[in-house]
Amino acid sequence: MARPVRRTPAAILGLLLAGPGLALAQPAGQAGGARINVIPEPLSVTEPADPTPVAIADAEPIVAPRGDAAAQATARYLADLALKSRGLTLKPMTSGRTPATGPAIVIERRSGLGAEAYRLDVEGNQARITATDDAGLFYGAVTLWQLLTADGRRGPATLTPARIEDSPQFAWRGLMIDSARHFQRPAEIERMIDWMALHKLNVLHWHLTDDQGWRLEIRKYPKLTEVGAWRTPEPGSPDAAPSGAPGRYGGFYTQGQIREIVAYAAARHVEIVPEIEMPGHAVSALLAYPQFSAGAPPTPSEQVRWGGFPNIYNVDEATFAFLEDVLTEVMELFPGRYIHIGGDEVGKERWNTSPAAQARLKTLGRSDPAALQADFTARIAGFVEGRGRRLVGWDEILQGGDLPADAVVMSWHGIDGALAAAAKGHDAILAPAPVLYFDNQQASRAGEPPGRGLTVSLRDVYGFNPLPTILTPEAARHVLGLQGNVWTEHVRTETQLEAMAFPRIAAVAEAAWSAPERRDWTSFAHRLPAQFSRYAALGVGADPAAVSVSIEASPAEEGASVTLTSQLGVGEVRYTLDGSAPQSASPLYSQPFSVKLPARVRALVLMDGVAAGPVADQALDATTIRRRASQQLRLCNPALALNLGGARSGNGPDPAYLINPQDRCWIYSGAELAGVEKVTVAFVRLPFNFGLDAGHNTTVVRPPRLVGGELEVRQDSCLTDPLAVAPLPPGGVGDRASVTVPLPPRSGRHDLCITYTSAGFDPMLAIDWVQLALPSGVAGGRS
Repeated sequence: MARPVRRTPAAILGLLLAGPGLALAQPAGQAGGARINVIPEPLSVTEPADPTPVAIADAEPIVAPRGDAAAQATARYLADLALKSRGLTLKPMTSGRTPATGPAIVIERRSGLGAEAYRLDVEGNQARITATDDAGLFYGAVTLWQLLTADGRRGPATLTPARIEDSPQFAWRGLMIDSARHFQRPAEIERMIDWMALHKLNVLHWHLTDDQGWRLEIRKYPKLTEVGAWRTPEPGSPDAAPSGAPGRYGGFYTQGQIREIVAYAAARHVEIVPEIEMPGHAVSALLAYPQFSAGAPPTPSEQVRWGGFPNIYNVDEATFAFLEDVLTEVMELFPGRYIHIGGDEVGKERWNTSPAAQARLKTLGRSDPAALQADFTARIAGFVEGRGRRLVGWDEILQGGDLPADAVVMSWHGIDGALAAAAKGHDAILAPAPVLYFDNQQASRAGEPPGRGLTVSLRDVYGFNPLPTILTPEAARHVLGLQGNVWTEHVRTETQLEAMAFPRIAAVAEAAWSAPERRDWTSFAHRLPAQFSRYAALGVGADPAAVSVSIEASPAEEGASVTLTSQLGVGEVRYTLDGSAPQSASPLYSQPFSVKLPARVRALVLMDGVAAGPVADQALDATTIRRRASQQLRLCNPALALNLGGARSGNGPDPAYLINPQDRCWIYSGAELAGVEKVTVAFVRLPFNFGLDAGHNTTVVRPPRLVGGELEVRQDSCLTDPLAVAPLPPGGVGDRASVTVPLPPRSGRHDLCITYTSAGFDPMLAIDWVQLALPSGVAGGRS
């Protein structure tokens, strides 16, 4: 991967063109700054003199140079994509078999274009892809495929003439997949690589080891996968079998599978950067080889919990020999330049009681155990760099001492790590929480996949600026690029993985590839319908929250007040009340409106007359307008908000519950209490399978009046005396139940604070839904 050089758009174009007679596009927003339906947005788009549309017919040849294996591979790749996504048959062939002036897609080399740069000319009767390197040819083909699929139709295509000149802003355009917490099949990793490449992302950061699992075969140490790759889930957790029968969860990649995946990625110009966590996040490894633990080794119960643990590697010679043996096999499997060693969230307490650690501190002339991590990182960096590789670590590797000069810092504490790295002369990669952490949910609504409870929308991700003004020009030169991160503590299935990654990966792609002057949310939003059409054609399970309408209803005079919202903020929201599908002639939403009950509201976003996403459909009656799923409630303390998965009951989607495991307290905001006589709270008992590290180790327990605990409901404040109290039914982990409690007469809108009491925090109650109820026989809106 070439080191990026920061350039202005004009300078990039100069390198792209490297010849006379070619028109330059103006920056976006000025004359000539045309846009096309492509993600990420290209650097330059101009209209040729001849405006005649270009027809791409069935059996159209794709002509690649004879003897150019990479160009021919790109031709085959484009033909395969066109057939899968459009049903269009294109015929790859080598030059010389078809006249150069005939109808064709032509792939050709030209010297002087920059790394990964390409030019695409759609004019006359041809589409011509020109590049200097293999990646440029590939990305030119990807852009042509997007033009072919922009209308969402099947069969032959008609393209608007254009000249596209393009190159990336950053060299590192990545996605991190966490296979350690939950395992994905090799086929799913390859699917994700395919889709990364279609977004012009070129780095798969593969998180292969952590406390909960070791996923990579190491032949010298077979117990890493015999022991470390498997765990026995706690009953009631999503990983447990639906039957409740005990069983193991896990999996690992053989070295043969790794080699196949690496080759598959390379063919799509994706470099895989493996992450082998050290010195912390090592529970699974230390279960397999406890002799390398600083202090007491972990127990199997720690492997099935989420959070932070004190278990770390020792700093004696035997441990370093083990780690170097592991990294030797890793580097044999992954030929790329970078090796990631983690280095985050290291609990150093065990080093305080380790004779080897204390001896090493004495040798260093230091007393702070943070110096041991710096020393640890320096030793591993020396080993890696001695074999021609470059070490990458999370931003904690900056702590405790100087880093080797060539080490790369991955900044996840906002951009602070990048600032600190640049100040010390180190290159950095931006991967900040929470905006680029894709285990955060995409919308605050029921039905979203399990993950973290903070909402990070597509628009939030698109708004991330990888080069804010706080970065000095010198610091900006050290930014290699950025990546989205799909952590999988609570993302159990491959379906959930895809939903968490897409479409947010498209926003990362545009931030990483497109010039800042070409980035514009409104333009991006208008390109989303075509992108979702491509996702559907290729079987990508993208979350539709960003392009859907949210329907919210609350009691009002004679019925309900309905509010429609869209994350896009552009386009038109159209709705119907007669059960029909909304169209461009349907009522235009502009403000909340009233309906009589019962009612059915259907709504969608239209962009230029085209549906941006699916139709939202909600039936409303006196019951549904007073029911709130847990995701529609507000956590009293959102510090550790999780949309936590619960026990599965079959083959359907995993249930999810919004909860803070440290403080189980919810607020039903703005509840209309006029006429309400009782409240029902449905819940499930979940295992408290968390290892909370320092700073997150305080769990609120509300003492019970009765042995089994009570449900408590308060009005307007969680600190007042309860408005209503009811005993909890007995039950164990995984059990579902509901409690109904009468409410004294009230009027107006109030916040309801809902808590429960218990003697301990395991198991914990998680609310499924809350229902306010009118007296039997009463129907309608506000009484």
